[in-house]
Amino acid sequence: MANVIAIIWDFDKTLISEYMQTPIFEDNEIDADMFWREVNSFPEKMQKEGIRVNKDTCYLNFLIKYAKDGRFKGLNNAKLKEYGTKLKFYKGVPEIFEKTKRIVEEESKYKEYDIKVEHYIVSTGTAETIRGSMVVDYVEDIWGCELIEEETANGEKVLSEVVYALDNTSKTRALFEINKGVGKRDGVEVNSKLSEEFRRVKFENMIYIADGPSDIPAFSLINKGNGSTFAIYPKGDEKAFRQVEKMREDGRINMYAEADYSENTTAYMWICNKVREYADRIYSAEKLRLANNTSSAPSHIT
Repeated sequence: MANVIAIIWDFDKTLISEYMQTPIFEDNEIDADMFWREVNSFPEKMQKEGIRVNKDTCYLNFLIKYAKDGRFKGLNNAKLKEYGTKLKFYKGVPEIFEKTKRIVEEESKYKEYDIKVEHYIVSTGTAETIRGSMVVDYVEDIWGCELIEEETANGEKVLSEVVYALDNTSKTRALFEINKGVGKRDGVEVNSKLSEEFRRVKFENMIYIADGPSDIPAFSLINKGNGSTFAIYPKGDEKAFRQVEKMREDGRINMYAEADYSENTTAYMWICNKVREYADRIYSAEKLRLANNTSSAPSHIT
């Protein structure tokens, strides 16, 4: 019985108002614009040498480079997790996580068919930073970039290698893992052949929330599966507003709103309404299926 409603969140500029690397720059007195200029110019530089570079994830190599040369002092996984505590979340976070779960938990008819809401984060940022943030206790699982460490001559651990990199296209792999229940069902992998009936979270029961065009591959997959897509833009940011409006006009997303999840805001009401809509649809389908598979009780012949 696949009665899980999954709300899947991007992270940077979707749940937090800035990039998750901001506390690293501030702590080490590094000019963020300088760092990102160096990162963004790297793919073009490599292209001239005939080398392809993943623009979404090449920043990870610069995190490692800065950590190894001491510009990011003692940057390791423990430090990344510590920086997660310094992130600034939009209003209404984490309350929106709690509220959406309560919608189905407090309604007795939904309990009858074990309907529940789960939250997931799928980000091209560093997973360890997200694990250190205040939303970690509200989410079922986190997909992000993973790094390992090495020990320096003075015994200090610093970031040394990328072992898992998630870019804007491979986010769709994470969605398929959620869909099939990878990590929650023994023997199920992302490439396992699994009929729709046995998939843990149907695409039609997914809500994907992100901030812009970089999430178009994920938006497209969710839309194709008849799920729901929602974009966020910072209040007063006209450029970002035009961007998400164009995405709506092009059919990339179903809806968008200002980045505020407080009670009675557009984002809050749309997400909560969508959860109720999904829960009611699942309830009705389960009730009908039960009726269609229930025969009349035998009675005495008169």
